[in-house]
Amino acid sequence: MTTLPPLTHTPAVRAPRIEDYALVGDLQTAALICRDGSVDWNCLPRFDSAAVFAGLLGTDKHGSWRIAPTVPAGVPAPYADRRRYKGDSLIVESEWDTATGTVRVLDLMPPRDGHGPQLIRIVEGVTGTVEMTSTLAPRFNYGQLVPWVYDTDGRTVAVSGRDALWLDTSVPGTEKDGAVHHSFTIAAGMWVAFALSWQESHAPAPEVPDAEAALKQTAAFWESWVEQLVYDGPHREPVIRSLITLKALTHAPTGGIVAAPTTSLPEELGGVRNWDYRYVWLRDSAVTLSALLRTGCRDEAVAWRKWLLRTLGGDPQNLQIMYRLDGRRDMPERELNWLTGYEGSRPVRIGNGAVDQLQLDVPGEVIEMLFLAHELGVARCENTERLILRLVDYVRRHWRKPDDSIWEVRGGRRHFTHSKIMCWVAVDRAVRLVEQGVLDADLDALVALRAEIHAEVCAQAYDQERNTFTQSYGSKDLDASLLLLPQTGFLPADDPRVIGTVDAVRRELAPDGVLVHRYRTEGRHVGMDGLPGGEGAFLLCSFWMVDALALTGRRDEAEALFEQLLKLRSDMGLLAEEYDPVARRQLGNYPQAYSMLGLANSAVLLQELRQKAPAPVIVA
Repeated sequence: MTTLPPLTHTPAVRAPRIEDYALVGDLQTAALICRDGSVDWNCLPRFDSAAVFAGLLGTDKHGSWRIAPTVPAGVPAPYADRRRYKGDSLIVESEWDTATGTVRVLDLMPPRDGHGPQLIRIVEGVTGTVEMTSTLAPRFNYGQLVPWVYDTDGRTVAVSGRDALWLDTSVPGTEKDGAVHHSFTIAAGMWVAFALSWQESHAPAPEVPDAEAALKQTAAFWESWVEQLVYDGPHREPVIRSLITLKALTHAPTGGIVAAPTTSLPEELGGVRNWDYRYVWLRDSAVTLSALLRTGCRDEAVAWRKWLLRTLGGDPQNLQIMYRLDGRRDMPERELNWLTGYEGSRPVRIGNGAVDQLQLDVPGEVIEMLFLAHELGVARCENTERLILRLVDYVRRHWRKPDDSIWEVRGGRRHFTHSKIMCWVAVDRAVRLVEQGVLDADLDALVALRAEIHAEVCAQAYDQERNTFTQSYGSKDLDASLLLLPQTGFLPADDPRVIGTVDAVRRELAPDGVLVHRYRTEGRHVGMDGLPGGEGAFLLCSFWMVDALALTGRRDEAEALFEQLLKLRSDMGLLAEEYDPVARRQLGNYPQAYSMLGLANSAVLLQELRQKAPAPVIVA
């Protein structure tokens, strides 16, 4: 197993694992709910807004809302004995068994239909009677501001600046120090609803939510959405759960897709690799849509295409790698010093300084997704075709430059191999579209540019002695992004250079044979990416290994690896960005689109290969 640096932090007393959280969302924002019944993360009114509950990155005093069986003062709230999603939905069911009975809590955020964001929590008695406690302690601006709490017309309101939360429930409560407390008894067959609605503080009061109707509507929404999915292979449950999660990360009003709904969950416990992922990366969004498209979704691709056209406008030469949900370009990175960080992992950051990086692979990922959409029958769009040509021109102008790579390294620009290969992909897909009569462009010039990029990569990035491509020109280091070689078509999957590269990455970056690291960060490699410390294994890279093994003829190994990776999911079927093979727990922002789409894409690829005639085994 891979050995990571020793932990140097002191975790807080209450330190749930990242995988102890379940996700609910309304296609505009999301909340994370711990196994102990506490909502510890929720940004309102949208993914990239300030958090109202930020206990995930600090303590309960930074904002939380716990509903759980009552325990004596000073005793930690018990973890639910069972929890699950209600069918193929984003409704969480948690059950506690107590000495006096069993209780169930249903958590959901209904997709918006003319109303603002709502977080609804329904308490149901299953057997016997159970004493319950609800403690709602919102803290606005990422846990910094205590609200003014008051009652009006039987409703509880918490106000801070422009933000107001309205709590509706039939249970009488009390307020103390900016928190609202409810104590009640739930008996078998009874249920009590708590509905929390966000509204701008100057606006009229929102309507009182109908919790029962919201439950039915939310279940019906997800049931209807799942019906369009066409995956029919093994492991349906994890695949469908992955696709539901990807859908939950889409922003319905704009078509944008966030990389994750959280910020600053660490890539190393106690470390500084803590980043804000609540934005729309062009790369991440494009690859997310590839997973959705391959499983029957079309609306999301059309919506994101419109988002892309609005965001890039007529000036793709000033391309950024990421944008806000509404297409805005500004997201200055700053630190929230009042938050202690998840298990002491500081700093907590909002915004992302990587926005100014040059990442030359991005046009390739975008064009590849648009090409896939065309291949799968998404209606043609003349504006999209013009955008592709402008992106190809961007590649023509910039491909010879060093860049910051797919991994957003902060250690200086280099001629990263993956970036160059994706420049080749951008031109290659444009060539194919011209040949199909979709694009109107100088075919000879495109073919010549494609050949020029290909020749340079093969000459500058291939280590003939070791039979592997390397991370960058002239380097001896490897990079997990090289596993994408057989998917891109840059070389045939059975080319000895491709097979050699896959084997080298597996040998050097996956020492346990399962979990793949992006690149090495230990020993002489410390600080080479511009950052101190290390990180966990990158889960997407491990799914890339599944794909690479399958495409190079080793399907049995790919299937076995895929089975092992499925075991790393949380009990709710979710994956963070990384995994610590020593502590055996998830790391990084959660749930991570990259990891969830990696699972779905690998499952689809394996099923496609099963349905074909057996391929000859290639001996490495």
